[in-house]
Amino acid sequence: MKVKHYTEIEPLQFSAGPAKGVAGRVAIGRKEGAETFCMRVFEIAPGGHTPKHVHDWEHEIFIHAGEGEVFGNGNWVPVRPGSAVYVPPNEEHQVRNSGKAALTFICLIPSKAPEL
Repeated sequence: MKVKHYTEIEPLQFSAGPAKGVAGRVAIGRKEGAETFCMRVFEIAPGGHTPKHVHDWEHEIFIHAGEGEVFGNGNWVPVRPGSAVYVPPNEEHQVRNSGKAALTFICLIPSKAPEL
């Protein structure tokens, strides 16, 4: 077993191109020996967003803190702490922060996907 706090992991900053104000960390991935899933933690600054994108794997998102919106099926849906989001394969999606504090969420993906 391995235990660590996610803030001990140096974040990768995404603030250029289609992303704005996004910090991503791999909390559990290949480096830790995970063979099936990768757990990532993202923080989006107020006014920030992930890129609108599509890929051939599903993923699951759990909102830990902050307020935002998730785009999927052509619609924006509000999210808040405790919201659980399922994004099926090949669905265009995006996450944006609509609040005044950081939007923090956990994102699970299959190990075949790029970790960040």
